[in-house]
Amino acid sequence: MLRNATLLILCLGFGTLSRGAATAAEDPIDRRFTAEVFPFLDAYCLDCHAGKEPEGDFDLSRFTSAAAVSGDHPHWERVLDQLREEQMPPKKAKEKPTAETRRQIVSWIQDIRQRDAKKTAGDPGPVLARRLSNAEYDYTLRDLTGSDLRPTKEFPVDPANQAGFDNSGESLTMSPGLLKKYLQAARSVSENLILTQDGLAFAPHPMMADTDRDKYFVLRIVDFYKRQPTDYADYFEAAWRFQNRAKLGQRHATLSDIAAAAKVSPKYLATIWATLNDPHERVGPIFDLQKMWRTLPTPTAPGSLSPHAACVAMRDFVMTLRTKLVPEVENLTGPGINNGAQAFVLWKDRQMAANRRRYDPSALMIEGTIPAVEPPPVADKKSRKRVHKPRQPDPALAIPADPAERARHEAAYARFASVFPDAFYISERARVFLDTDEDKNNGGRLLSAGFHSMTGYFRDDGPLYDMVLDDAAREELDHLWNEFELVASVPHRMHSSMIWFERTDSSFMIDAQFDFARAEDKDCSSREKIRQLADVYYAKAKTRGASGAALAAIKEHFERVQANVTRVDRMREEAEPKHLRALGDFAGRAFRRPLKESERADLVAFYHTLRKDDGLDHEDAVRDCLVSVLMSPNFLYRVDLAEAGGLPALAGNPSKAPATKMSATMPKGALPLSDYALASRLSYFLWSSMPDAELLARAAAGDLQRPGVLAAQAKRMLQDDRSRAMAVEFGGNWLDFRRFEEHNAVDRERFPMFNDKLRESMFQEPIHFLTDLIRHDRSVLDLLYGDYTFVDPLLAKFYGMAVPPGPDDQWTRVEQVSKVGRGGLLPMSVFLTHNSPGLRTSPVKRGYWVVRQLLGEHIPPPPATVPALPADEAHLGELNLRETLERHRADPSCAACHARFDSMGLVFEGFGPVGEHRDKDLGGKPVDDHAIFPGGSEGSGLAGLKTYLHEHREGDFVDNLSRKLLAYALGRTLQLSDEPGLAEMRRKLAADGFRFGSLVESIVSSPQFLNKRGPDDLATR
Repeated sequence: MLRNATLLILCLGFGTLSRGAATAAEDPIDRRFTAEVFPFLDAYCLDCHAGKEPEGDFDLSRFTSAAAVSGDHPHWERVLDQLREEQMPPKKAKEKPTAETRRQIVSWIQDIRQRDAKKTAGDPGPVLARRLSNAEYDYTLRDLTGSDLRPTKEFPVDPANQAGFDNSGESLTMSPGLLKKYLQAARSVSENLILTQDGLAFAPHPMMADTDRDKYFVLRIVDFYKRQPTDYADYFEAAWRFQNRAKLGQRHATLSDIAAAAKVSPKYLATIWATLNDPHERVGPIFDLQKMWRTLPTPTAPGSLSPHAACVAMRDFVMTLRTKLVPEVENLTGPGINNGAQAFVLWKDRQMAANRRRYDPSALMIEGTIPAVEPPPVADKKSRKRVHKPRQPDPALAIPADPAERARHEAAYARFASVFPDAFYISERARVFLDTDEDKNNGGRLLSAGFHSMTGYFRDDGPLYDMVLDDAAREELDHLWNEFELVASVPHRMHSSMIWFERTDSSFMIDAQFDFARAEDKDCSSREKIRQLADVYYAKAKTRGASGAALAAIKEHFERVQANVTRVDRMREEAEPKHLRALGDFAGRAFRRPLKESERADLVAFYHTLRKDDGLDHEDAVRDCLVSVLMSPNFLYRVDLAEAGGLPALAGNPSKAPATKMSATMPKGALPLSDYALASRLSYFLWSSMPDAELLARAAAGDLQRPGVLAAQAKRMLQDDRSRAMAVEFGGNWLDFRRFEEHNAVDRERFPMFNDKLRESMFQEPIHFLTDLIRHDRSVLDLLYGDYTFVDPLLAKFYGMAVPPGPDDQWTRVEQVSKVGRGGLLPMSVFLTHNSPGLRTSPVKRGYWVVRQLLGEHIPPPPATVPALPADEAHLGELNLRETLERHRADPSCAACHARFDSMGLVFEGFGPVGEHRDKDLGGKPVDDHAIFPGGSEGSGLAGLKTYLHEHREGDFVDNLSRKLLAYALGRTLQLSDEPGLAEMRRKLAADGFRFGSLVESIVSSPQFLNKRGPDDLATR
């Protein structure tokens, strides 16, 4: 009855067959549907897949013509898969088609797919406007700000599309709750903003508190200091190499060449060279150093050992002697004034800084004199003042008593101190006004001025600046200090801190005449109040009987305070217009295109509204403007505008029509992407991030769509460090390990070797492997057959490999690892662990991972009634896991699917639940990794699987990889019109030696990648 009704529907669907007979007769696809396909459906399919409740909710009764099939190819792709795999009709069916009949229907489906694919080949497809994914948002902010902030760690996980990727408009929707998350993220990013002298910058941590600003800039300056070459031994060795350059095979090398090779300062090396070879030195420490210099060995060949040990001895001689010659600077004091007062401490800092290249004559001992023996100094604990004790001459520093000879020696010591300063810079100091022994346990503070309970910094790097740094390095160091003082308001805070100290830790400013000066007042650093405080402070000190030196220090202090505050205020005033310009530039980079003048004007107008109407200061107004940029759809969304009516013209930058084959292959109804949209599509494909300056420059030039330019940019970008994102985002989602860092299924009591560090190493192994393959354009077949992998020391130890030398976080490529059962993706512990339940292996999950993720098979989910296997391998009883699975497969409803993948999981039985090598399972039974693969071939272990894949399934792997990469690049699920392009990709890939770059080249030059559906075309689809 059902069949007759269906035949009636078929006839009605065709209408009057005679009216269209001529047309139908012209198309063999239509004729074959009538003659072969519909009778097949009626005979073998419609009993189950028709009516009100079709089996599997899969209704085939509506397909009454070839045209109906053309309108729903996704359904018929499932039919094709089921027929090819002989899954349908089911084995329990009473009537089954012959092999030839099945082949005819498979051939017809393939033919109609091929016909329809050619009609729409290259169709860009429905690429929807969509927000940035969490990963893209983080990567884009990293490249936009220069700091890896990762604010989306608190966001919900992005859903994936049908292809398994989270970068498509099918899945990336925006909800009110998510919008709030983006607002919070934008505000958190704005808190890391730094308003510098020249524009905007971002710190890796919030910069809202003064302590955060101090920490950021202090560490930058200290890091600069530590990078400078100041080890005397390096200079002595470099001078030796220059002296012996001919014998060392560098006959024509200049002193600057030697300095560059030794990574020392050419300027200071010239000083050292001249000092060591000065013929006028006849007495004193330089003369003694020259004698050591002249005893250095002469090289016999270019490979001779260096005189490093002897140069270290020369350095030690210099440093030991230099510490004995440092001039002492006593505290400056005044009646009623705390010894730690800023005026006095900074005075002492300046004296010590001025003495860096001087020596103390009292350290020398005149021959024939007897040093006086004096009692040790006594510290006055109440005043914390160190009692001065004259320095005792060192007999080792004896000089002649004869006035002329004495003068010669003193001059020699002066030259020595000038060439070899007591310090090139001071990066850390404790409280300088206290006794050194008393304060030694308090430690030092970086760049500190040496105050107590006060904010205070002091720059002490004169010898480094004058003797070592070149002009560029001097400019960089000046810039670092200026930005520190500007952003952290150092002079202002030091002054307010001084007022606070003098009113709390000191009693000098408790009089009523000082009431106008309060640290909490915003105007305490104004010109008028600084001048007023200087007058009353100086007057009281003079009245109290302060010495001339103390009064001079007080006067100089307030003059310096006034000058520093005025200088920083002027820097801030000059920087504000730069901040607004930089804000517009930031918006252009965030929008990934040039900012229109109206947009720039709107941004500036918003800033002024915040200042005028909301009463915000400059910094807060800029932060709010930044938040508005990061909340703009121009930043949050990717629209990929087409050329017609598109962005380049609005930006005053029309694209040049590319005279290329690309326009000739443009599908009907499609429009080329604008150059800026193409730049974004390319960068988010290869980097998951925004275009860089070079890519945007090509977009601005309008030639990005030229094949040579586009291919060159793609090649450059693949070699860039940012291509690691492709390994993480594409590779991680394709191979299903993206979230392995959160994997907690392992029983850590049973597997104590599995900890967070090992889990991270497991996660990183495929990333390093894929990154290497991408950057070096290796064969994609290395993913299956590569006899190498990447390990850090922890993973190498876990794998039983020789641990490579180097730090714990260093990754090393290791070759010929098949001998320890590794190599390529298949035996990586991340996949073996991820596809194990925790207390046993899972041939089902591991095999399913191989056929699903690597080979691209579509396998339906198991029925809900399927019983679960025991959770613990140790509790399987007399059976091993293989035997337990065989019982499971005895159920006909399970056997068909399991036959497709169980064997590919059984070969991994030599690897335990965390990917460790093993000979016995957790129940103590010997493991068996032999398998009979689909089609009847056999093999054992990893080698057997690789042989099977190479001989029978390599084409499936290549096809699946091509499909996955194209879907990822386009940001959409693939469609039938992509098939011709995929076929060309596979052909070109094989011709190019399976290079990964060949896939990328095919994709970025494809019509789908270069174009977008036009508005008229969208309306008809």
